[in-house]
Order: sequence, then structure tokens, then C-alpha cells
Amino acid sequence: MGDQLPPLFLAPMAGVTDLAYRILARECGADVTVTEFTAASGLTRRNTYSWLKVESDPRESPFIPQIFGGIIEEMVQTVEMLQDRADVIDINFGCPAPKVCKNDAGAALLRDPDRVVSMVRACIEATEVPITVKMRLGTGSGENTALEICERLEAEGVERVCVHGRTLRQRYSGEADWDQIREISEAVSIPVIANGDVIDSSTASECLEATGASGLMIGRGAIGRPTIFNEIKRDLGWITDPPPWGEGGDAIARAWCWNRYLELCEDIYADSRNKNLKRHAVSFTKGLPGASAMRVDLHGEGNQRKLGRMVSEYLEGLASLNEATAA
Repeated sequence: MGDQLPPLFLAPMAGVTDLAYRILARECGADVTVTEFTAASGLTRRNTYSWLKVESDPRESPFIPQIFGGIIEEMVQTVEMLQDRADVIDINFGCPAPKVCKNDAGAALLRDPDRVVSMVRACIEATEVPITVKMRLGTGSGENTALEICERLEAEGVERVCVHGRTLRQRYSGEADWDQIREISEAVSIPVIANGDVIDSSTASECLEATGASGLMIGRGAIGRPTIFNEIKRDLGWITDPPPWGEGGDAIARAWCWNRYLELCEDIYADSRNKNLKRHAVSFTKGLPGASAMRVDLHGEGNQRKLGRMVSEYLEGLASLNEATAA
């Protein structure tokens, strides 16, 4: 790995990685963030909601929108529409969601390597912006196709691949197969980013060792826990600077992150509603003492400002309780 530390990516996750959360993750140590995956069909039809998902901000650089679709012409058109604002465009062949796969998009395309390669080739030809790809190992029926696809995509000029070590059929169950990611890392010379089952510094270190990957992408481990990026870097000795929340424990870090997320939402969404706020509120308080009772009240709260305050007060109360106990 030389002197270059492996970059840590926040995985694109529907309903999670909105712009405010991506900037928060950056402030918490993520090196690269990617938008929620967005349907090419929505972008080409100029659907307002789809275009909101690919908004960026000067604080997010590089800006990487992620797109998916089953129709090559639509994907090409989308790349052309995004190229003026994107630093890199990422194509999703990894999503296992049935509503995506039934339209022959996402991970369903892995059963047809020729089609994947044609789609990516057409997108590369349409733009000067670098194209990267995120995929799974295969569909889970028949041979896994990721190795063949990665070798072919490297030849087409893809700049980087991210591989989630599961198949479409596995969805999020079982264990990620890091050995198969290693085979891909060894077979291609472009950067391979490993994704799957990295939840802390020890799994991060094990995954880098096992896969030989150039970097790591963290998905579920970063939901409600944007501090994971700082924790990994701190525990592996990659950074020595104190984090933005200071030296306090987990409760203080959580309260800081939640309040910062609310600040970013105010700043970015102004008066519009943030569709992900309640979901983040649940994730940020998961597993904490008294959180389930607090969440009952949350679900009944329709005012987003009040909902934000309820979570802040709960987390700040927990933080001061922890400080008092530690004193």
C-alpha cells in the first residue's frame, strides 16, 4: 500500500446517504462519498425527486452520483446530463432490491456480462468524466461473474471497481466472501474497493489484509454511526488529530453527530422536508437505553424541527449522564 492510506468510502444507500449525511460522514472521516443510487429513467424524465438525489455541495469533493438502469440509451443520456456536475459517475450493478432487479437493472444484470460491458462501454464513450462501477459477486445462480466482468471492464477503461462480497441471492445474509474479492484484486490493476462486513477497525484491518483491496466501502456499519470512519482511522493509527466532537465517549460523539446533521439539514434543505429524518433518528438511537420508549413518541411527531429536538434532547441527556457516571 506504500505511503498511501487506503481510502474509506461511505457506501451509497437508499434512504440513508442524502447530501447532509454525506457531508456529515466526510466531517467524521470518510474520504469518499457517493449519492443514493438514482434511476436513469427518473433523471432522463426530469423527475424532481430523482434530481434532488443528485444534488451536491462544494464541501463534497469529489462528487460521485450513482446511477442504475436496464436500458443502455437511458444510461448514456443520464451520463450526458450529469457530466457537467459530476467528478466521477458510478454505475450500480450491485443493488439486490426486487423492484430494481425485475427491471433488469442493479445486480440482475450480472447474469449477462456482455450486457454489462456494452452498457459501461457506451457510457465511457459518451463522456470524458471517469466511470466507476459497483457490483456484487454474481446473481447466486450459476457461476459468479464478477471476476470476468471486472477484467473486461478494466480493458474498457473503467477507473475503479467496488465489489460487495455477496451475491444477489444472498442480499445481506451470510458472510461476505473476501477471498473472491482478493481474486479480483489480484487479476486487475485498477483500484478494487472491498465492501461487506466492515463494522470497526479490526474488521477493516482484516478485510484489507484478506482482500488486498485498495480501499474499503462501508455501508450498514455507517448507518446511524458516521463516527465509524474516524474510529477506524484512529484505532489503526492513521490519524492522531482529535475528532470534531472532542475526546468524549460514544454518547457525546452521537449527540454531536446528530446535532451536526440537523445543522446541515437546515443549511441544505432550508424549508423543504427531509424525507430521511425519521429513519436517521431511529438509526442514531438504536440500541441505546430508553430509546425504544422515545421512538414511540417520535413516530407520532409530524413536525421535523420538533422531531430533531426530541432526539437531540435524548442524546444530550444520555451524554451528560455518561459524563456524570464517568466523573
